[in-house]
Amino acid sequence: MQKPRLVASDVDGTLIGPDEFASPRTLAAVSRVVSSGIPFVLVTGRPPRWIPRVAEQFPGVSLAVCANGAVRYDAASDTVLSATTLPPKVLAQLAQACQRALPEAWLAVERVGRGAFDNEGAHFLSEPGYQHAWAKSDHVTMPKDELFEQPAIKLLARHPSMSSDAMVAALAPLVGTAVALTFSNPNGLVEVAPAGVTKASGLAEIAASAGVPAAEVIAFGDMPNDIPMLDWVGHGVAMGNAHPDVLAIADEVTAANTEDGLALVLERWF
Repeated sequence: MQKPRLVASDVDGTLIGPDEFASPRTLAAVSRVVSSGIPFVLVTGRPPRWIPRVAEQFPGVSLAVCANGAVRYDAASDTVLSATTLPPKVLAQLAQACQRALPEAWLAVERVGRGAFDNEGAHFLSEPGYQHAWAKSDHVTMPKDELFEQPAIKLLARHPSMSSDAMVAALAPLVGTAVALTFSNPNGLVEVAPAGVTKASGLAEIAASAGVPAAEVIAFGDMPNDIPMLDWVGHGVAMGNAHPDVLAIADEVTAANTEDGLALVLERWF
């Protein structure tokens, strides 16, 4: 690939380490990208409220595709630029499908406001008993039926004793192509987005706004929710720690995120 005109990166397992911080070498590589005038975009399953603490590590990085493509967010101004949501009726139908396919799973929804820290109330809401897949996560608990009274950017099904792969296999036959199923954590978590919404669709909007064709975009990722993005860009790079399905479709495999895999590739041009 020639020098890219836009760089996109997943966050967890790709850009940062288990401690949620980037290594000095990765910080330096991203800084050189930004200093050269090339956009660096965060593309993640995280909601907007989990972006500022990442973006603040990287001066000049503010644009993010969040919630697996459902939200475009500007961390510099704390502004949700656009959001695609699942309406209440669809959420209720998805809950019924989950009940049939994954009767022991807990459900939760992620909502979005005008910014990451607005005053419109809680963003992550779950039924009682929900166990987070990530440490240090918080949520508001409410009766299951009330979860689906407002639009949400994604529905989450959590089953700690199943793998995420197995959960997707069980749920997919019941929902078909009506929604997009994926996961960013292998330990019993399925994330459901509106049909057609992927990291690729969100990144495509930002690239189009910047006047950059897919062929001139490079992207990095490690989990199945990164596959559409890595397929769409001109050069898709899987981290050495990536899920087997990601390794299988990538144009290139670099070192693990804990071994400066992203920096190793970017240093060719920056």
